[in-house]
Amino acid sequence: MHESGITPEEHARLLEEIKRLTRENKKYERESRITNSLLDKVSKATDAKTVLNTTLADTNMLQRAYTDMLLKSCPNIIILFDTDGRFVLSTDIFLAETGTPNFDYIKNLSYDQVLPKYFTPESMQAFKAAFEKAGEADEAVRFDATADLSRTGNLRFYTIELRRAEGLRTDSKLDSEELSGILAVMIDLTDLIREKQRAEAASVAKSNFLATMSHEIRTPMNAIIGMTTIGKMADGLERKDYCLDKIEDASQHLLGVINDILDMSKIEANKFELSLVEFNFEKMLHRVASVISFRTDEKEQEFSIQIDESIPSILIGDDQRLAQVITNLLGNAVKFTPKHGAISLEAEKISERDGVCSIKIKVTDTGIGISQEQQGQLFQAFHQAESSTTRKFGGTGLGLAISKNIVDMMGGEMWIESELGKGAAFNFIFRANRGTAKKAHKIASAATASFMVVDDDPVILEYFEEIMGRFGVSCDTAASGEEALGLVKLNGAYSVCFVDWKMPGMDGLALTRALKETGSETENAVVIMISSGEMSVIEKEAKLAGVDRFLTKPLFPSAIEEVINEILGQQEDEQAQPEDLTGLFAGRYILLAEDVEINREIVMALFEPTDINIDCAENGAEAVRIFSEAPDKYDMIFMDIQMPVMDGYQATRSIRELGFERAGTIPIVAMTANVFQDDINKSIASGMNDHIGKPLDYDEVLGKLRTYLLG
Repeated sequence: MHESGITPEEHARLLEEIKRLTRENKKYERESRITNSLLDKVSKATDAKTVLNTTLADTNMLQRAYTDMLLKSCPNIIILFDTDGRFVLSTDIFLAETGTPNFDYIKNLSYDQVLPKYFTPESMQAFKAAFEKAGEADEAVRFDATADLSRTGNLRFYTIELRRAEGLRTDSKLDSEELSGILAVMIDLTDLIREKQRAEAASVAKSNFLATMSHEIRTPMNAIIGMTTIGKMADGLERKDYCLDKIEDASQHLLGVINDILDMSKIEANKFELSLVEFNFEKMLHRVASVISFRTDEKEQEFSIQIDESIPSILIGDDQRLAQVITNLLGNAVKFTPKHGAISLEAEKISERDGVCSIKIKVTDTGIGISQEQQGQLFQAFHQAESSTTRKFGGTGLGLAISKNIVDMMGGEMWIESELGKGAAFNFIFRANRGTAKKAHKIASAATASFMVVDDDPVILEYFEEIMGRFGVSCDTAASGEEALGLVKLNGAYSVCFVDWKMPGMDGLALTRALKETGSETENAVVIMISSGEMSVIEKEAKLAGVDRFLTKPLFPSAIEEVINEILGQQEDEQAQPEDLTGLFAGRYILLAEDVEINREIVMALFEPTDINIDCAENGAEAVRIFSEAPDKYDMIFMDIQMPVMDGYQATRSIRELGFERAGTIPIVAMTANVFQDDINKSIASGMNDHIGKPLDYDEVLGKLRTYLLG
């Protein structure tokens, strides 16, 4: 027996039991480890699935966010339809164009329920046919359509592409489901089409313009060549003079065409500039009127000018460009107004602030008028209301475009008021600074003198009264010769009587004879108001009738003042007599560098009376040689620019670099057809002192000679 009271058999049995329990415990431990491992794997798988689901959800949210961003920001209209034609998705631009608050308003609606409100019936039929074809085709189906998505009444042009879309999958269940639909892309081509149309129209217009220019240039050239031939064959001086007059007219017309082309070229190249100087506004208008009045006389048109008294006599601006605009408007008025029509110019100051005057010019005619459609193109280059080269009226079609650019540069605006068949009124406003005030108008013996104006036109009578009011004197008016004689009988003789030549009943000459019979030698001085073209017709007869002076229409205050002061014997000697140029530059020498023989002949003939000595060089190199051989001989150099061997720029630089004193100081003046501002600047930069443009203006050349030879 064991010490513990356990028998050996029991002891052995217990040991066996312990061993068995130990083995089972190890078995349970292994199973527990396996179970724990499986539980850990299950836990990890569960966690991974949770993470995956979360990731998938995040990805789907991100994809939806990107899809929303794409739909919102895409500039083109993109619509996804299901295979039955119901709206599934669309870009926001479609919603914005159609005014749809959000996509839910059209979601699941058929295109037949939505698009007919915006598409034309023809485009809707094309859409339906393309949709059916796209569902069966492997390629995109394209067609053009017109639609008014914004429903403003303005159709726009689209190209539409429909394409079958496949491979889209739902995430509503684990086993994916194939989806299909039709994707529509609409691209708005309206602006491109209109730009193309504008480009094509501009190309056609420029082609028409070139044809017109060919006509406009060849017409005066034909006259010049033809009249030159006739003049050569003519025996009498009268016939030759007639041919020369026609050649001069044609040459001036040709120069005007070329100037228009050059001005438009400068405008398009941004080289067009204004030159600001002080100028007399009335005298500028007087110069323009002198040019235009010859044309109005030819067509027997009434031409009147009215100038607002409040316009400063002196303005600061570009008078040459301003005169160009007014001449263009008046020229068009004469051109498009029939014989015996009426043309008027009104100048009015509409405001003034800080010395800057806004002045309105209005040119009115009784001509053919301009339709609303034609008015839209008037101020465009290369456009005319009548573009055919066989049109009744000539012209380059650039005048109004150039004029509008000039007015714009003067801080103003230009517009037209017209109806077809009812004449036209061209208006423009320009801005100019007030210049230095000159002396006021003053009438001699104003306190004792008396005046009468006789004209059947009430507008002339009213304007004449206003002008006399500016002088501080009054005048009586009469609408006929009979009424004028009644005033003389009632009031006695007048100091000066202004009488229109053409009046119904008693004309101006008959009234003159009657007035001379009623007044003394110092009374009833008669001034006949007449157009410049008519003066030569009646001048001899008028003087026999007793006419004292002539006053050309249109009327200007300064001209009226001058005539009155002449008659009353207190005229200030402001009008210089024609200057006698004989021997003006005797003993002086100039060097003329000019490669064209006829140009050399013109300069030498123009200044022959002045006794100036002229040596000629036929190119720049010859000019340098002639001057270097006798530098002290010459007082001045006229330098052409474009010459063979050596041009005028290089010749000038070579002279300046000769190294002796006279080479650096002799006046060198460019005499060239290069007349752009860049050309002038280039001449000055090469070392020249001044610039004269061709064709030559005699007075301008004479002025340069005075400046550099007489100081």
